[in-house]
Amino acid sequence: MGDILVGTCSWTDPALVRSGWYPRGQRDAEGRLRYYARRFPLVEADSGYYALPQERTSRLWAERTPDGFVFDVKAFAPLTGHPVRPQALPQDLRGADPKDPGVLDDLWARFADGIAPLRRAGRLGSVLFQFPPWFRPGPRAEAFLAACARRTQGWPVAVEFRHPDWWRPAHREATRARLADHGFAAVAVDMAQSPPTAIPPVTPVTTPRRSVVRFHGRSTAWGTGSKEDRFRHTYTEAELAQWVPRLRALAGQVTSLHVLFNNCCADAAVRAAQTMADLLQAPVRRTATAAGPSPARTH
Repeated sequence: MGDILVGTCSWTDPALVRSGWYPRGQRDAEGRLRYYARRFPLVEADSGYYALPQERTSRLWAERTPDGFVFDVKAFAPLTGHPVRPQALPQDLRGADPKDPGVLDDLWARFADGIAPLRRAGRLGSVLFQFPPWFRPGPRAEAFLAACARRTQGWPVAVEFRHPDWWRPAHREATRARLADHGFAAVAVDMAQSPPTAIPPVTPVTTPRRSVVRFHGRSTAWGTGSKEDRFRHTYTEAELAQWVPRLRALAGQVTSLHVLFNNCCADAAVRAAQTMADLLQAPVRRTATAAGPSPARTH
């Protein structure tokens, strides 16, 4: 049974800071991370999507967290084909076209340098490549994935698709096989299934090293509302308990399972993460005919 690490998709979200979850005296950058890392073993650094990570910042993150704590870092927007604001580019590249091959090579190199301290310290859990909703199955997408695989050789990579066709029955096996060929971990998601762009609730395993599940909340405003509307959801214990058998089954197939909550409105994500961690610690019910799996090792 692999380790199950539970955390949230941000520890710096302004709504979380305003919620009062961080105690007084621990609301500066260092205090927040130290406080969070005493309560969870995993966090996603979503800031990597909006701006290139800096070596100094990554080094401080490694220094301020205990052994065993890991960061999943979201890839910088241009690396996954997303648009980027000019102000988010390094000063010397503002005004340049991020799609230009030379500029893109430079951005890849700077991203690699930015996360290097986490890799050296053993704090890098995975690099999350979250592809945009218009990235759909086909030859161009497969070529893009292959290029990403060449650039990330040796990195722990997890891939989340936002176009539902990747995990619909017609493409599901081909998607699983393609990610496995590249050594990429597939990201499963929990979200409302009523929107037409909802990602199917599948849990494929594509590498024995890791699997990732991201809980986006169950708002029906996915793809249409504001960021707050899309991710505003307070998970009930019953909703989370539905996932416990599936998470244990995933953990039985990989060395490490990352469970991340992205319903980042106020303290909803940290509360859901703590509830899920508690549920996973609960003893496994055994039947008279067969013993269930051993409880998953959580941290």
